[in-house]
Amino acid sequence: MATGTEPSATRPRPRSGGVRTGTRAAIAAPHLRTDRWWLAPAATAAGLLAFVVYSTWRAFANADYYAAPYVSPFYSPCLAENCAPMRAGPNWELFGSWWGISPAIIILIFPLGFRLTCYYYRKAYYRGFWAAPPACAVAEPHGKYTGETRFPLILQNVHRYFFYAAVPVAGILTYDTVLAFRDEHYAWGHMGLGTLVFLVNIALIWAYTISCHSCRHIVGGKLKHFSKHPVRYRMWRAVGRLNARHMQLAWASLLSVALADLYVYLVASGVLDDPRFF
Repeated sequence: MATGTEPSATRPRPRSGGVRTGTRAAIAAPHLRTDRWWLAPAATAAGLLAFVVYSTWRAFANADYYAAPYVSPFYSPCLAENCAPMRAGPNWELFGSWWGISPAIIILIFPLGFRLTCYYYRKAYYRGFWAAPPACAVAEPHGKYTGETRFPLILQNVHRYFFYAAVPVAGILTYDTVLAFRDEHYAWGHMGLGTLVFLVNIALIWAYTISCHSCRHIVGGKLKHFSKHPVRYRMWRAVGRLNARHMQLAWASLLSVALADLYVYLVASGVLDDPRFF
């Protein structure tokens, strides 16, 4: 019985490559979507590219990243000897004078690796930059598909280990937020606009970190009976609710960390005065 998908002499053969091969359904159209399906991957690529350009500039700038009591999240903790001195701040000179470039390069490896291997971000930049696939129900243009089974994409499996590194980094940024309740003379009991920026940023960073799929598995994975582990079950449910908003939290925290750095840059460079609430 004919199904309408068999190649024939009168039916045009689809283009070769990817899912459009002689062994697949003989549908000439690349897809049947009539909406503007390309807007989502294009917007994703534009947003990620904008962050990459901005963060690269700030990471290599090695300037205007500390304005007491605020330190840019791109430079915290500062692990090189050439760091700007920060009173009671995360200034740990683990790298000696031989480190001559920006100290941000040392610490950004961990949050960058965490986000780069994140399940959502992988989907986002695979679609946005590689068109693999470009959108739902739109065939990818590549000749073959190997998934994440070959180098370098097989390295995506280290995501859980980057999660372990991201947690202490988030803890240090929490410490920076506490220090933001000082004034420029390091006196406690003050709150400025920067303090509010830091509070929003650390809340989003923790929400994004905890909503990670690896965190959900660590909390509730390898349990045969949830009834025998009620505490872990409740934690797993809580993480699961956050996990349902993982995409939104990924973008919100990406924007907040860039805005926190931008705010410190504007204050440190003298463009903006930090308004004080009390």
